[in-house]
Amino acid sequence: MTPEEFRKYGHDMVDWIAEFLEHGVAEQRVFPETKPGDIRAQLPEHPPTEPESFDAVMADLEQIIVPGLTQWQHPDFFAWFPSNITYPSILGELMSAGLGINVMAWATSPAATELETLMLDWMHELLGLPDQFRSTSECGGGAIQGTASESTLIAMLAARWRATGGEVNATGDTTHLVGYCTAQAHSSIEKGFRIAGIGTDRVRFVPTDDEFAMRPDAFADLVAADLAAGLTPFFVVASHGTTSSMAFDPTPAIAEIAQRHNIWLHVDAAMSGIAALAPEHRWVNSGLDLADSYTTNPHKWMGINFDCNLFWTADRSALISALSILPPYLASEAAQSGSAIDYRDWGVPLGRRFRSLKLWFALRTEGVAPIQAMLREHVALTQELAGWVASHERLNIVAPHPLNLLCVAHADGDQATDALINVANAAGIGLFTRTVLDGRSALRISIGARATTRDNVAVMWDQLATLAESQS
Repeated sequence: MTPEEFRKYGHDMVDWIAEFLEHGVAEQRVFPETKPGDIRAQLPEHPPTEPESFDAVMADLEQIIVPGLTQWQHPDFFAWFPSNITYPSILGELMSAGLGINVMAWATSPAATELETLMLDWMHELLGLPDQFRSTSECGGGAIQGTASESTLIAMLAARWRATGGEVNATGDTTHLVGYCTAQAHSSIEKGFRIAGIGTDRVRFVPTDDEFAMRPDAFADLVAADLAAGLTPFFVVASHGTTSSMAFDPTPAIAEIAQRHNIWLHVDAAMSGIAALAPEHRWVNSGLDLADSYTTNPHKWMGINFDCNLFWTADRSALISALSILPPYLASEAAQSGSAIDYRDWGVPLGRRFRSLKLWFALRTEGVAPIQAMLREHVALTQELAGWVASHERLNIVAPHPLNLLCVAHADGDQATDALINVANAAGIGLFTRTVLDGRSALRISIGARATTRDNVAVMWDQLATLAESQS
């Protein structure tokens, strides 16, 4: 492809994306009518022997790929969690690809490293986070990771290093370590225990209360039992908004127990932490001043396109000690002097993308006000929907709904709830996901797509309510 062709097709693609986001996505089914293997069957089984035109590629994209996608930007997308995008963020992603920078060390691109540090501090300020996480603090700082799953893993590795006195190596014994979370916490926590070489048999699932939040008394009892058994409690995850029900663990009480036993406290606020951009929702930060690490995702509810996860720690020395390996070809005077950050020491991969451009573009060209307005609108819509559900004879709200997630169940039981989810998704009135709360099936309604309006929610509710009544 020549530079002239790149310009032409680049302009065409930007026009296509803008048209699709403003009009085309709403014309698609939010979930495609397709079966496993249908998409592949429409594409050639073998690679082309001769180059094809870009127009031919775009034709297949429009006719085969896009209709086979789950449309996360659709106004009727109420599943899982929002994964919003915005135009400045898209342009930041394009610029990152165009510059082709690898942000693994200060020496590999000084400006990219320093912009990332600045963006973590900007977001620290905008979210109202505690001072110990800022890059200018004595021991803390942050980095952009790919996902909250990565952040949980690196927090676990830092905690492992601290708990073993820095003796962990490739053959180190970690069988005495135990960690804690609730069964409502994200699945990446259990996966992290596998990757970190500790094993899922060393995960303790702390019982929850009637709001699906961790019980501090139960956490304390489990810690005491493990200590009595000669084990070493080293890591606990407090969730600020679980995926299943948006439960908020009581972090201040958990922190008191964790500090008593030198247990690393990691707070996972993958989606809900972004709510703190609106000052009235800063309650989501409760207890963060007592945490060792914290993570939240601008690539969910904020509108910074995937992937962009923010991770902060109050103990960067443990993190760097756990993850730093310095081959001669990466040594630099700046890093050795301590005057610069090498982000290769702040995560699992060596190579890293220039993700900070997406935040920089978005915050400079649009600011935080449009994001705050969107968050407030989604919360208000969720509370209004909760009022409608409360007045319905056959549907019940089964979990607290402080922000933008509502969990409901059919009065006739699990079979009716599961059938409602399946029928609603098949009818295309929206896309919903199922969870299980205290052994009970629940339909999750996550209101967070950038394009979702009150009209979308009202139409969805009318259809969902009718379906629920027809099942009685």
